[in-house]
Amino acid sequence: MVEFARYYIRFLGELFSNTGEFFRRIFDALADFLFNDIIRYIQDFINASNAYNVFDWIMAIVVTLINVAFIIFLILRIGQFLRRYLKFAKREIEKDDLMEEIALLNMRTAELVEEKNKILSLKMSDLGLIPDEAKRELFGQSDEEEAVQSRFVKLIAVDQKYQNQVTSIRMSPDDMINLRDLVMRFINYSASQLKLFYDERTVSAFFAGLATSKLMILEGISGTGKTSLPYAMGKFFQNDADIIAVQPSWRDRAEMLGYLNEFTKRFNETDFLKAIYETTYREDINIIVLDEMNLARVEYYFAEFLSLMEMPDPAEWKVDVVPDSAPGDPKNIKYGKILLPQNVWFVGTANKDDSTFTITDKVYDRATSLVMNVKADYIDAPRTNPVTMNHEYLNNLFGEAQRDNRISTKTLDNLVKLDQFIAKNFKITFGNRIMKQIHTFVPVFVACGGSEIDGLDYMVTHKILRKFESLNLPFLRDELNDLIKTIERLFGKGSFKESIAFINVLLKQI
Repeated sequence: MVEFARYYIRFLGELFSNTGEFFRRIFDALADFLFNDIIRYIQDFINASNAYNVFDWIMAIVVTLINVAFIIFLILRIGQFLRRYLKFAKREIEKDDLMEEIALLNMRTAELVEEKNKILSLKMSDLGLIPDEAKRELFGQSDEEEAVQSRFVKLIAVDQKYQNQVTSIRMSPDDMINLRDLVMRFINYSASQLKLFYDERTVSAFFAGLATSKLMILEGISGTGKTSLPYAMGKFFQNDADIIAVQPSWRDRAEMLGYLNEFTKRFNETDFLKAIYETTYREDINIIVLDEMNLARVEYYFAEFLSLMEMPDPAEWKVDVVPDSAPGDPKNIKYGKILLPQNVWFVGTANKDDSTFTITDKVYDRATSLVMNVKADYIDAPRTNPVTMNHEYLNNLFGEAQRDNRISTKTLDNLVKLDQFIAKNFKITFGNRIMKQIHTFVPVFVACGGSEIDGLDYMVTHKILRKFESLNLPFLRDELNDLIKTIERLFGKGSFKESIAFINVLLKQI
């Protein structure tokens, strides 16, 4: 035991001695590198300079300046890299903290819902009633009344509203106009009767967006007419747009469509469900506005509609409402489902601020977006009447535009080269879905009065370049400059103004 104690004391002594020696050598090395070596370098230079002539001194000064400049440059680059890294790390930490806070809030919300259900169960238990008996006690219903009463109150009211109405649309010759005239007629109608002003490019992009996707996203700063544009379209087509205010609490489809209350055996219907159901009776153009759609996560509450509208067969666009059929259900709910008609378009408005969520690529790729950051100038338009038009006529106009204004072969070849350049340098590709949308959007945009290059510029900006915001741009400055040169080489100087302006904004942010 004594020998081991002597060994262990000797071992600890050597350990602490070696540790001290380790740090001493590090300190000596730093002292040599930062102080002693520098003094030695200066002394060597002084000793050697005694034999310098004029040319040696000139060379010495030039080389010294170059070395000092290189060291300063190196220090600045290292500092710039560290600053970018710290900024990026801070952003990621804040993002993780935010996601953790959201998860805690969701957990707390689930706990509150469960607590509410328990309280409701306790109240029923205190009454000594089963759910059906409680319903009859609370609402004064007899068994006979319950047997015939529908669980859908608002939708049955829609059935009654259209019961004796003729819903077919008869268009007059004045309303059978082409897309170019449709754009100008809307601009003049909106200016003369609604005092809302829009430029041709915005309206042309809106109609081309309707042809491309059933979902449009209007983005931009407040006061530029994001909500008023679909509102004016509803007035123009003489079928008011349904404006649905999205709530921050929307987490799934039940918040948007409603749900079956197991206690009352009634379906809690929403205005959104009623608006969709009413479109099943109509033949004209129907617009449903999801106002401030990114107050909640779009890919959560709108996920089912995003999937449905991807199906190539519109006959499969069936929205699940209830799991089964029941006596008294609305007329156009078949086996608990509503067939989403082709005469309805969803228009979402979105702001970008601290109170909203980021719209993901999953949503953007399936929608067409329209950025409205500038308010249009006043237009002194003649008084113009609205239009009477069914959705089939509008879809036929879109079909004719695609047949008559196909993208030229040269433009498509250049588009492929642009796609290859972006895929190689930014790891982002157009993909089949976006290419299909381009082949629809550009011809309709041309039919509305725009040019092929401008339509393609619009799609490249809003479908491809928008994704650059998620890249590590400080390391892609050269690639962004090369992208501008590639665009100008492929499509000519002065073209693709929107795309080049967007890239220049990204460069300024680096």
